[in-house]
Amino acid sequence: MPVRRLKPTSPGNRNTVLSDFSDITRSKPERSLLAPLRKKGGRNNTGRITVRHRGGGHKRRYRIIDFARMRRDVSASVISIEYDPNRSARIALVQYHDGPKIYIIAPDGIGVGDTIIAGDGVAVVPGNARKIGTLPTGTYIHNIEIQPGKGGKMVRSAGTVAQVMAHEEKYTQIRLPSGEVRRLLSECMATVGQVGNGDHKNQKLGKAGRKRYRGFRPTVRGAAMNPSDHPHGGGEGRVGIGLKHPKTPWGKPALGPRTRRNKAGDKFIVRRRYQK
Repeated sequence: MPVRRLKPTSPGNRNTVLSDFSDITRSKPERSLLAPLRKKGGRNNTGRITVRHRGGGHKRRYRIIDFARMRRDVSASVISIEYDPNRSARIALVQYHDGPKIYIIAPDGIGVGDTIIAGDGVAVVPGNARKIGTLPTGTYIHNIEIQPGKGGKMVRSAGTVAQVMAHEEKYTQIRLPSGEVRRLLSECMATVGQVGNGDHKNQKLGKAGRKRYRGFRPTVRGAAMNPSDHPHGGGEGRVGIGLKHPKTPWGKPALGPRTRRNKAGDKFIVRRRYQK
């Protein structure tokens, strides 16, 4: 996906780099695969804000995506590559040869007319899905299941890719984009190849308005607040946080401290992401 740099005809266009959408082959989504998407504004079921700086943004509809690739050993043809406002990756509309249509995460290098299939003995080519225990060591994969049959949960963002490292008895070691190496059950499914739209990371929105279109609200720096509002607040003039280690508005450590609490999953981690 190439990007286009806008000419500096206004302050909002200066230094702006956006997608040119040249990889998109269809502008309107498949109606049968749409679902309503209600905005939450960062609030939970009691109405309290649990995620700050969310709200507004353009109206969206959710695209129903088959992360599990449930139809096995049935080939399908790629009909179109489409834009999805709910994720950074592109999505591909595919139609099985016996009729049904589904959306999948579009792998890099896949195009209209290509054929994909999911199953145990299928070819190791981008777009095909297999159990990770049947994939050769070194294979690049994405859309990886954590529990068999639950659908892909990991490595779904634009440009991301994981790699099969080794096979054990009933586990397979996977190197994730973060550098972490962890064991997963060999029965888990994954899609071969890298997620497309790799140039997503090169975009620069250029102005605050484009961030607002996406549903993000402004963030006020803690150092600009009063001491009663934030641990970083107060002081005469511009004062750094000094000896006060970075804190959240509620006094918890921020900017670096580890927050992982999933002790049950620690036994599956072979190598931590922050190990050198």
